[in-house]
Amino acid sequence: MSVPVSLSSAEVTADGPITRSRPALSPSRAADFKQCPLKYRLRAIDRIPEPPTRAAVRGTVVHAVLEDLFGLPAAERHPERAATLVPGAWDRVRAERDGIDELVAESGPEALFDEVRRLVTSYYELEDPRRFEPHSLEERVEVDLDGAVPLRGFVDRIDVAPNGLLRVVDYKTGRSPGPVHEARALFQLKFYALMILRTRGIVPAQLRLIYLADKTLLTYAPDRDELDRFERILTALWRAIIDAGRTGDFPPTRNSMCRFCDFKPLCPEFGGTPPPYPGWPQQHSEPAELGSPGALPPEDV
Repeated sequence: MSVPVSLSSAEVTADGPITRSRPALSPSRAADFKQCPLKYRLRAIDRIPEPPTRAAVRGTVVHAVLEDLFGLPAAERHPERAATLVPGAWDRVRAERDGIDELVAESGPEALFDEVRRLVTSYYELEDPRRFEPHSLEERVEVDLDGAVPLRGFVDRIDVAPNGLLRVVDYKTGRSPGPVHEARALFQLKFYALMILRTRGIVPAQLRLIYLADKTLLTYAPDRDELDRFERILTALWRAIIDAGRTGDFPPTRNSMCRFCDFKPLCPEFGGTPPPYPGWPQQHSEPAELGSPGALPPEDV
């Protein structure tokens, strides 16, 4: 079915429409849609910029330090050497992102450096990076389920043991989730496991979330049947996104996370008005057909 979509005036230039990248499912965007369809739309389709936060920038710098750490010979990956990597990681993040200087304008970057070093020090209480070599770092993984459901994500680290068993690792700079929020963490792990299965043809032996703020490990061992079921869940979720993409109906959902949302001024739940719907990005195709409609499994989404 072909549905015409409109372009806002901001997307049209003298040379024609501005190309927008095709939406895809990542763990973050899937979580956005489940939490609030309007939030998903404003992030994934409208691409409205959000101001950086100190916590997000700190997390990015920590990830950069750990990536640089594994670029060193194993014998040099000691805590003192890791601490020296912080300024260089900050410079790289600062060069790639606008607006982060304002986050440290009052106290200077040294206070942020200290926060990053404390988190990196916590890492050494959970793993010793001198004892193994990662298979890959910050690997971009993309796959289309059945040619119709695009999955996309960056995996912080993949380890492969001598016997071929594979482990997927993701670093978190916040605290570990309580029982109420653990399902969201497991959703992310299942997402990565499914992408590894579909791209490499193997089920990861272990998936690990490393929470640096409270020095906690969350591990998960997936199985093939569970991942096959999870694929059906993601297909249903993508179908719901496609349906919303055709109609432009991305309703706001008030929830406990609203207090952290940068889009409140545009949200009808808080007296705002969203911008005109720009339509589904067109450079690839109209939203794909996925078969007959189906409801999202309530226990998982």
